[in-house]
Amino acid sequence: MTPAPEIAVSRWFNTSEPLTLAALRGRPVLLHAFQMLCPGCVAHGTPQTQRAFELFKHSDLQVIGLHTVFEHHAAMTEVSLEAFIHEYRLTFPIGVDEAGDGTPIPVTMQRYGMQGTPTSILIGRDGNIVHHGFGQQSDMALGAIIAAELAAARG
Repeated sequence: MTPAPEIAVSRWFNTSEPLTLAALRGRPVLLHAFQMLCPGCVAHGTPQTQRAFELFKHSDLQVIGLHTVFEHHAAMTEVSLEAFIHEYRLTFPIGVDEAGDGTPIPVTMQRYGMQGTPTSILIGRDGNIVHHGFGQQSDMALGAIIAAELAAARG
């Protein structure tokens, strides 16, 4: 098992408190990395994450969206993201991945070795990565992985 690196977020939306993986230890976390100009994110990944958030809201699963901008930086501002969140009625907590130092690749994206967006990562109760998927993923497959982690004994 691979320990999940901490996320690096410069701004939060849809939450009154910043979220950290350290504070969430003991709970499974679904981390969804997306870009608002990514067609696969808009058509599939982000709506899938919203459905997971709604479906598992009475469980202890924590869903976190991560706006991971690695291209078209000038177009994907926080103001644009705020409008995107409103227009697509996204209600799960969303963080802006911290800009990379001297690289277009943001910090969390680097830490996780993400290939692009959409990326869905499930972090287990023990803080280890259970699933790291790039691209469009089946709702049923992702749901089964989440359900299995939710059913796992709380250590």
